[in-house]
Amino acid sequence: MTLTSFWLLWLLLVAAYDFHQRRAPNWLVLSGALAALAALALEVQPFGIGWSEAGIGAAVGFCFLLCFYAVGLMGAGDVKFAGALGLWVGLSALVPIWIIASLIAGAHSVLWLALKRWPFSPRLTLMLLGPSRTLESGASTRRPRIIPYAAYLALAAAAWMVWGRQS
Repeated sequence: MTLTSFWLLWLLLVAAYDFHQRRAPNWLVLSGALAALAALALEVQPFGIGWSEAGIGAAVGFCFLLCFYAVGLMGAGDVKFAGALGLWVGLSALVPIWIIASLIAGAHSVLWLALKRWPFSPRLTLMLLGPSRTLESGASTRRPRIIPYAAYLALAAAAWMVWGRQS
């Protein structure tokens, strides 16, 4: 298995987990970040970036999304995943990945709001909403996370890997 294959598998796992659970688990984010650091240390980084670009990508990815987490618009896993993704691709690739992921997340939001207002497809509405997080008493355990942003970041990164790097 090549390092690029590992990276794509990691992205697929993050996307699948975030779509299904609406969270990016720490063990999964940390494994990707450690693999990125190992690739940098062994000088086998598949995207041709060095320590400084990876560090800047991780710091900017983490800090920028931390602002959204601070106001309650994003989950902590999304923030940590953006930092780990920045370690892999650096800032120059992270910007178009962010733009693509944000456009997809915006489309998700618009579709969910439209289906909430005009419920012609309850099954699709529930799929967009994500899993229910309730206690036995029926009270919600936390604010629902409707947008699986880490999944959209992962899909955008995979698209960048396949199409964006060829130009």
